[in-house]
Amino acid sequence: MGASIGLRRVESSAAMAKAAATRAARNSGRLTQAQMDARAQQRAEDDDLIRAAQRGDRASFDQLVRRYDQAVLRLALHMLGNEQDAQDVHQEAFLKAYRHIHNFRFDSSFYTWLYRIATNLCLDALRRRKSRREDPATVLDAAGEEMDLMANVSDERAMANPARELERKDMGERIMAALTKLTPRERMVFELKHYQGLKLRTIGEMLNTTEETAKNTLFRATRKLRSNLAELRT
Repeated sequence: MGASIGLRRVESSAAMAKAAATRAARNSGRLTQAQMDARAQQRAEDDDLIRAAQRGDRASFDQLVRRYDQAVLRLALHMLGNEQDAQDVHQEAFLKAYRHIHNFRFDSSFYTWLYRIATNLCLDALRRRKSRREDPATVLDAAGEEMDLMANVSDERAMANPARELERKDMGERIMAALTKLTPRERMVFELKHYQGLKLRTIGEMLNTTEETAKNTLFRATRKLRSNLAELRT
C-alpha cells in the first residue's frame, strides 16, 4: 500500500508539473506556428490591398478599414474614455491613413502603421484635454463599456456595509487621479502595454521611438503610479 501511495504521489507530482509547464507555455506570450502562419498570411493580404489602394483602388482601402475598424475604435475609447472623442479620433485616423497611403513603405505592418497614427491622435487629444483640465470622470473599457477602476481589487467586504463601499469609491477616485497625473505619453505607453497587451517593440514603433525608450517610459509611469497610490496600501 505504501508503494501504491508513493506511486500515486509521483504520478500526481508529474501531472502537476506537466500542468504547470502547460500554463507557463500558454502565458509565455509565444505564438504557435499556426498563429505565426496566420499573421504572415494576413500581412501578405494587407500588403496586396495597400498596393491596390496606392494605385487608386478605393475598394481595397475600404477592405482595410473593415479589417481594423473596431480595433482602432476600441483603442481610442479606452485611451480617451469618451465616445465622441473616440469617434473623432477613429474617423481622423482612417482619413489620415487614406491621405497618406502612398507614403506607406512596407517596412512595418499596416496594423502598426495605422495604430501609430491613432495613438498620436490620442496623444494630441490627451494633451489638449490636460491643458484644459477636462479629464472625464468615467473611463470606458476596450468594448466601450464603463470601466470600474476598482473591479480588479479583491475585497469581499466592499459591499458588506456603506462605510466600506464609500472607502472603495474613494480609492477608485484616487486611482483615476493618479492616472491623470501621468504625462500623455506615459499614460499612452502604460495603456497600450497593460490594457491593449502590446509588446514594447510594437509600442515603440507606434510612437516613432525605440523599444528601450518605450520601456523606460513604462518604468517611469509605473513608478509614478506606485508612488501616487502608496497611501492606498496603508
